[in-house]
Amino acid sequence: QVQLVESGGGLVQPGGSLRLSCAASTSIFSIYLKGWYRQAPGKQRELVAVTNGGVIDYADSVKGRFTISRDNTKNTMYLQMNSLKPEDTAVYYCNALRTADWRTNYWGQGTQVTVSS
Repeated sequence: QVQLVESGGGLVQPGGSLRLSCAASTSIFSIYLKGWYRQAPGKQRELVAVTNGGVIDYADSVKGRFTISRDNTKNTMYLQMNSLKPEDTAVYYCNALRTADWRTNYWGQGTQVTVSS
């Protein structure tokens, strides 16, 4: 059973920073920690940052402010979020792919990020 556990969300003022973590419960060789998505109230889930064969794609709205990284020794992926804006408020989810077929998706439970003064 694959589990992805996100943490690091919370309430932050505009201009502040947060670092989200996504820890995988299984071997890093059986899944690929692919990226981060978010879903704001009343909106569809959208891509924040994903890695594709070593190339990182960021949503235009977060370019220059968010950075994705990973520590394979810890089976963990991170999302450093700087210069946060109220419109970044959402539930953030990490996403992974099963390496056996590169099609099965796994999702974490999400972590709430609220940017407000």
